[in-house]
Amino acid sequence: MQDNTVVIEPAATGHHLRFAPRFNAAAAFIDRHVAVGHGATVAIRTAGDDVSYADLADRVARCGNALRGLGIAPGERMLMAVLDGPAFFYLFWGAIKAGIVPVPLNTLLRAADYAWLIEDSACAAFVHSPELAAEVESALAQAHHRPAVVLRTGGDDAALPALLARASAELAPLPRRAEDACFWLYSSGSTGRPKGVVHAQRDLVVTSQRYAVETIGVRPTDIFFSAAKLFFAYGLGNGMAFPLWVGGTSVLMPERPTPENTFATIARFRPTIFFGVPTLFARQIAEMPRLRTDLSSLRFCVSAGEALPAHLFESWRRLTGTEIIDGIGSTEAAHMYISHRPGSAVAGSTGRPLPGYEVKIVDESGAAVPSGQPGRLLVRGESVGTCYWRNANPITVDGWLDTGDIYRVDADGFYVYAGRSDDMMKVGGIWCSPVEIEAALLEHPDVLEAAVVGREDDDGLVKPEAWIVPKNPDTPYPPGTATELVRHCKTRLAPYKYPRWVHFVPDLPKTATGKIQRFMLRQRRPQMATPEAAA
Repeated sequence: MQDNTVVIEPAATGHHLRFAPRFNAAAAFIDRHVAVGHGATVAIRTAGDDVSYADLADRVARCGNALRGLGIAPGERMLMAVLDGPAFFYLFWGAIKAGIVPVPLNTLLRAADYAWLIEDSACAAFVHSPELAAEVESALAQAHHRPAVVLRTGGDDAALPALLARASAELAPLPRRAEDACFWLYSSGSTGRPKGVVHAQRDLVVTSQRYAVETIGVRPTDIFFSAAKLFFAYGLGNGMAFPLWVGGTSVLMPERPTPENTFATIARFRPTIFFGVPTLFARQIAEMPRLRTDLSSLRFCVSAGEALPAHLFESWRRLTGTEIIDGIGSTEAAHMYISHRPGSAVAGSTGRPLPGYEVKIVDESGAAVPSGQPGRLLVRGESVGTCYWRNANPITVDGWLDTGDIYRVDADGFYVYAGRSDDMMKVGGIWCSPVEIEAALLEHPDVLEAAVVGREDDDGLVKPEAWIVPKNPDTPYPPGTATELVRHCKTRLAPYKYPRWVHFVPDLPKTATGKIQRFMLRQRRPQMATPEAAA
């Protein structure tokens, strides 16, 4: 079996993936297309430039050589706070080809978040977009660990373009095994601290084949546009791995997605598959009467990150004539493990398990629940990460990943989401910890106690809701205090994490040991007029 190849063998229970003994993922996703004569095909389209597969392979090799030339050794970590664009591809795959471990980071984080990640990862390098320089430079000043290499993707003579121009375009993939470490993704934990999920060389092959090819049926002629960004698992698959696996084209947009810029991008680049999250679909639906939209190029759309409310599925199909294919995945699994299929999507459910993945629903004791009853969703599959970095807790127990989600199976065999088994919430498709928002609120001089829970808005999408105990309960808060607290949070947190509603209460429900009972706040429906805190 030739190095860096994957053999897809038919089997009674679905295709079997067999990897060469020596396997570097960069060869399978990048070099392979030039070797089979597809170098002239456009791999990446942006508002500023098109990049062919031949150009991509050239720049990936140059990038790998440049990173080696900076002294980054195989196995060392390279943090990437990089906006969506061709440079993300060059860095990610150049590092993998050279044996370096790329670690994409959320580009919406603040300096304190980056400082913690620098220390936790013990990274050898930190590469960032110039637009993020202020937060990154502040983080580097705060962190006790100092990466040997700090590099911008543009903006000066020492930046990435200059390094690529000087580097050699000849680079053989560093020999690896399919199960060896390839890249990391940081996943939020229930305590609010992220955990580094170590993914293997094979994992993106598995998600690309099992989900993109075998489940939703992507094609080499497809043009992929993901509003979900490359820095987390959902966007990494949609916007990079899937098009590269089949030889398609990825459309990249660095800006934060809005109805205006996503509709404009679809009209200009004519993608055939659009990947979004329910929050964005709700905003797009609301803006369709006002904005001129041309979605005629789309074969279908995909949603994940949080459960897609049934009314959004129906409204989108009525307005556009296309389906939204809902699914669920996780950072630990690198992408989806349950999904609908194009042509058979059903509103209000998540679909059925993917080929190559097993799922089961269990009660608190670990026993399977009767059909139709809710329980914890456990998943087993080939793409689940090998371990957490610097964490005593394994990713799986007896091979099973506990997703933290509550599910039930309906009469038609579809999996239906029933909530979270902990207090974490997804806002705009990104995990959000109530502990982090509470900590920001407690920094305000007038706040004594704070609790944050997830609450559905009018579109059925979860947003943070804050419950505040004031330091001086005898002094009424002025009318603008809720807005002031929101502004306070926005200066300290990533933009999507601010509370949309603020309630002032005399006390918070607690256990005998003093722990806040957030489930009681989720059940509470305040009688007072709730300040809308979105300003």
